[in-house]
Amino acid sequence: MIINNKNKLKNIFFVLLSILMGFIIAAFVLKVGGFDPFEAYKIMFLGIFSKFSYISYTIIKSTPIILTGLSVAFAFKTGLFNIGAEGQFIAGATATAVAGYFLNFPSFIQIPTILLIGALAAALWGGLAGFLKSKFNIHEVISTIMLNWIALYLQNYIVMLPGFRKPDTEASYDINASGSITILEDWKYSEVGVAFTDAHQFIGDFLRPPFNAGIFIALIAAIIIYYILNKTTLGYELKAVGFNKHAAEYGGINVRRKMITSMAISGALAGLAGSLHVMGVSKNISILATMEGYGFDGIAVALIGSNSPIGCVLSGFLFGGLKYSGAKIQSAMEAPSEVINIMIGVIVFFMAIPKLFKIISEFKLKKKDGRGE
Repeated sequence: MIINNKNKLKNIFFVLLSILMGFIIAAFVLKVGGFDPFEAYKIMFLGIFSKFSYISYTIIKSTPIILTGLSVAFAFKTGLFNIGAEGQFIAGATATAVAGYFLNFPSFIQIPTILLIGALAAALWGGLAGFLKSKFNIHEVISTIMLNWIALYLQNYIVMLPGFRKPDTEASYDINASGSITILEDWKYSEVGVAFTDAHQFIGDFLRPPFNAGIFIALIAAIIIYYILNKTTLGYELKAVGFNKHAAEYGGINVRRKMITSMAISGALAGLAGSLHVMGVSKNISILATMEGYGFDGIAVALIGSNSPIGCVLSGFLFGGLKYSGAKIQSAMEAPSEVINIMIGVIVFFMAIPKLFKIISEFKLKKKDGRGE
């Protein structure tokens, strides 16, 4: 117990140190570029906390990143490297957009139905990579990268199908209103809603963005994943495969099946992010020239969050805040918003350094043991 607590404190220390180094080096880059880093960070801070609408936008921005972070972290915990959260996000968004447009049930049926369809589509997309790994030993990094591009171009094809594509656009029709999870979407624009939000400005300011129920679903998903990994037999077996698949197989665990299960659950989480984005923010899908980046951000979120559900939630909010407020330094002081990507890259780099030292030390010990023999 004492050792575990020390390890947790050590991980928290390295996370905080990595974040600090990210801010310091980003400040140096801003200074070299002729910008005041203190002014930039002030703009970023006020760009999140000075208005309730900014906080709302930050939460909206964080929601899909939390889920893709959970997706990558879950695969990591079971010894798999899911680079395909981006493609699984697209698969979930596409399936939800199609189902949300062609199905039109009452909201209490429509919302869980199209949400489940999106998650299942992404679970199949992720499970396919797990199947290729277990059956043919095709590394999941290779298969998921390829599946990312297949998902992107498949979405583009589906968007252009007659009857689904909105005329004279490169986007689909919107999902039916019964599938929307935006909170008080119609009420806030009604006569009663306008009068209420005018009288309670902070509520109106918070609801002005497309604030939706996605964040609550994401937090519930984090709790469920924590429970699965730490309180269930399935979680124990999945983690056992991640620690040592040969020992797990010797212990009677079906390693191949667990690989597929792990990637399917991981895919479902990323697909859930895509579904919530469509249902709460975009309402449709459109032609993509390249990846949107939610899945790749999830990789960094998982690393900074130490592959724990709670860590993913906290690092997801950090990323959401950085990405939302970082764009404001460009408009306010003409500083390049790309400095946020530099900051994130530095944070991830410093997070990796302890692991790198550990790998090097283990390699040296093995080498030394070999010489001793």
